[in-house]
Amino acid sequence: MANPTIKRGRKRVSAGYLPRILPVSLSLMARRSTAWLVEVSIVTTSALIPYGVGVYINNNTAQKSVPLHPGLAVTKEVTEKTLALPQAQERQPLVAPLTNLLWWTALGTPVLFSAWQLYLLSKTGQSSPKKWFGVRVVTASGDAPGLGKVLLREGVGRWGLPVGTSYLIWRYLGAFPDLGVLLGLTGVILIVEALSLSGRYRRRSFHDRLGGTYVVNGNQHFTTKSRGTQTATVVEVQTNWQNQQQIPSEDKFTTIVLTAKTEEKSFSFWHWMRHNPGLTLLIISSGALLSVLGTFVGTQVYIQSQANEREFKHQKNETFLALVKELNSTSSQRVEERRGIILALARLEDNRTAPMLVDLLSQEENPTLIEAIKQALVSIGPPSLPPLQRLNQSLQHDRETLQKGDSQGGELLVTLRLQTTQRAIAKLLSIYSDQKGSLNLNRVNLGYLSTDYNQFTLVLEDTELSTLNFRGADLTQASFRESNFYSPGKDQRWGTFDDVTTDFSGASLKETDFTGANLSKVALNRVNLIRATLNRADLSKANLEGSNLSSAQVINANLKGANLPKARLTGADLGSAEFSQANLQEANLGRVQAPGAQFKEANLHGSNWQGSDLAEVNFQDANLQKADLSNAKLQGANLTNVQLQNADLQGANLSNANLQGANLSNANFQGVTFIKRKKSTKEQFLQAPSIDRSAAQVEGVNFSRVRNLNKEQINFICDHGGKHPKCR
Repeated sequence: MANPTIKRGRKRVSAGYLPRILPVSLSLMARRSTAWLVEVSIVTTSALIPYGVGVYINNNTAQKSVPLHPGLAVTKEVTEKTLALPQAQERQPLVAPLTNLLWWTALGTPVLFSAWQLYLLSKTGQSSPKKWFGVRVVTASGDAPGLGKVLLREGVGRWGLPVGTSYLIWRYLGAFPDLGVLLGLTGVILIVEALSLSGRYRRRSFHDRLGGTYVVNGNQHFTTKSRGTQTATVVEVQTNWQNQQQIPSEDKFTTIVLTAKTEEKSFSFWHWMRHNPGLTLLIISSGALLSVLGTFVGTQVYIQSQANEREFKHQKNETFLALVKELNSTSSQRVEERRGIILALARLEDNRTAPMLVDLLSQEENPTLIEAIKQALVSIGPPSLPPLQRLNQSLQHDRETLQKGDSQGGELLVTLRLQTTQRAIAKLLSIYSDQKGSLNLNRVNLGYLSTDYNQFTLVLEDTELSTLNFRGADLTQASFRESNFYSPGKDQRWGTFDDVTTDFSGASLKETDFTGANLSKVALNRVNLIRATLNRADLSKANLEGSNLSSAQVINANLKGANLPKARLTGADLGSAEFSQANLQEANLGRVQAPGAQFKEANLHGSNWQGSDLAEVNFQDANLQKADLSNAKLQGANLTNVQLQNADLQGANLSNANLQGANLSNANFQGVTFIKRKKSTKEQFLQAPSIDRSAAQVEGVNFSRVRNLNKEQINFICDHGGKHPKCR
């Protein structure tokens, strides 16, 4: 391209042309940056407002009656996988009807607005914000860019490459899955791309150069001049280049004449072929011959491999049929011979073997052969688990039916078969814990089972079990000490979209031992955990909604952020357990032993604590509204800033408890003890606070709206700095 011819001239632009949103004196760079920020803000706001309103409505709606729309569910899943967000435990959650509509609005509004603005930009060179701030996008000829250039400029140059680059850096260079790093990196790359203005590309960012566009003032004029056989474009530009062109006046204009590019002669393959016919013929002939030979050899190799595979399958099938025929024809009295055939079948690696052996187990009566079938199924491996699960469920049903009748002999045989399936499944889970993958064992019976001759107890200690589904299973008295039920998934990063957890929903875990087990984020809703052992177990963020933990041992367990609404923990031992930020709304914790437990910021609204030992418990900032704390022992408890509105503390012991900052509006304090009673010949309610350090800390606490305070309690409140209308 020839060097541009620059002509100087004078032309004053009327200041009244530009909109009054920003001062005309601001540079083009400032106005185009502001217009871009406004565009991004409008798109973001159009999504966040309906989404936020939808979340608010969903969180404040008592009855969620419709499932999340499938389109929204797919969008949610894709977003979780792309940004490595943790997946919700509830895959098809119920939401409020209006929430679905608002969330669709949050998805559709930004798309529609962006599409409209891109259309305006392609047709007029100005989106709405660019028009407000006097900015225009044009081609070298001064025309509007058109849809193709706009999509290349905005979709690829401005957003696609910067965001894609930042995502790849974040994903594969060690910052994954920290979203803060991704957002910061994206912002930096977008700013760098927007400021890529230098040298000969003055005023043109990377996305402008990619799209072949220019950003100029909104009042720019364009003309075209012709010189002989060449065409030149004259662009009158209000310039800030005084320091480069040595033009002192701010109103100087330049005329840039761009001459047409001279056509260069390019290489022609057809021209080369015409001048080298012999070499061309040789290349074509050699290529054709190699193609024919390659096709012939490849075809023969494929045909032979298919023939070999068919022959191998035929031989294996013949062997399988021969063994099955021999097994069926062999007398039931020849135990050792039948046992050898059963074990030989297991070595065939035929997918028909496991179902066939399981079917044989359901009919076999000889204990020796039943044991042989178990060994064969275990040697086959994980493919045996699905048919074993089905037989296990069927035998459990048969056993329950026989228990209602008088057929003791039949019940004994069914129990033996049931125990065999239990042992086989337990062995498979133990041996192939790293290979089994996702497995459905819902409603399987692996609970304690005893007969006069033997018994079965499931023991899977220090085992990886995160991929199992135990929904509705019977795991009574099982031992899962130190086992892991939560894994980070394929990416080996915790808290991302592919995390895997066991599902125990509705299972019977009565008297099960989970000492030291990792149950974080595990689904345990509606589970029977009566007398279970959960000492030192990690149950953080686990879902225990409606579960029964009565008389369970939960000493030193971590239930931070766990979900336990309407759970039953009657008589449980919660000593030193961590329940901070947990949800125990309307839970039953009557007669629990919880000395030293942590309930900081927990939701305990409407919970029942009747007769519980809560000495030294930390309830700081917890919600205990409408809670029943009658006859509870709260000696030394931390009740600072606790919400106790409408709570029932009748007969509770609050000696040495800290009530500072607590909201006691309409709470029932009938018979509450504020100070430890001392043995005396005379019954006394109060002791001198300077002598007895067991007094509750009530300084500054407002008791004006507390119910059922007697005279002695009011005197104590007044003497210790509390607030009450009767205090002088």
